[in-house]
Amino acid sequence: MFLRDGLLVVLLWFGVPAPSSATETAISCSGQAVQGGLLFCTAAPGGTLVVSGSKGEALREVRVADDGLATIGVRRTEALELLITDKDGWAAPVTIPLEKRNDPFRTIEGLDCDKVDARTPEQKAHAGRSWVKKQDAFGTFHTGQGARAGFIRPSDGPPSSPFGPARKYIGIGKDGEPCESTSVHRGYDIAIPVGTEIVAPAGGTVTLGDPDLYYEGGTVFLDHGDGLVSVFLHMSQIDVAAGDVVLAGDRLGASGNTGRTTGPHLHWAVKWRNSTSDDRGKDFYIDPALLLELEPLN
Repeated sequence: MFLRDGLLVVLLWFGVPAPSSATETAISCSGQAVQGGLLFCTAAPGGTLVVSGSKGEALREVRVADDGLATIGVRRTEALELLITDKDGWAAPVTIPLEKRNDPFRTIEGLDCDKVDARTPEQKAHAGRSWVKKQDAFGTFHTGQGARAGFIRPSDGPPSSPFGPARKYIGIGKDGEPCESTSVHRGYDIAIPVGTEIVAPAGGTVTLGDPDLYYEGGTVFLDHGDGLVSVFLHMSQIDVAAGDVVLAGDRLGASGNTGRTTGPHLHWAVKWRNSTSDDRGKDFYIDPALLLELEPLN
């Protein structure tokens, strides 16, 4: 176990070794048994695993890849015990207890309301166009190594805001009217000056490179495979375009202070998308800081 940003993280191995033949069916899971973490589970290739909560409710089904690996994201608010079963019933279920997160609640005051939410018709139209671009990118899937090879930091610099806290933003508009908004911080912020190099934390295919999304500013989406996509926000320079294939450490662009931000930094988020489902509303973000501590499989 280790301590990361005040969160106790336990790295555990559950189950038994992966099956050596089709007749020796088993489920074996490794990874980070913590809310917001990522699990690797091996099972019969091409099958489907069912993830259930502590009360037996089915949460999601995840396809097992042809190499026998299923990459399973864990929600920030996941039940503290997961049951993973083979949908076809050939393997014994595996029970995984999770470490609970203790994310704080923060209040940020004195903001310009234009940085809190879209207010004018022009701003709302810009935000709407940006939303469509993001949804299209999140709905695009590519094959790749996913998290098998591990992750590196996308830029050097100290962390300035962790994944997980709920934050209330309070501001005053140019008309003197107050505004407020509450949301969960779903990324990992790195405090770096404008112009600092941003690199790919793992290999993948670029699905979005846009210099001017409303909230996000300069943005890159990088699909690593296995449903995992990295999102980089507030960039001042974009050096890649949709369709580009990059390796870990390749340059994506430079950090900035674009979009709805209060200072220069990189916001790096990672979303786990379930390729077994067409419902993108059930995808969710996981903790990038935990991915940096994940043991590679190869």
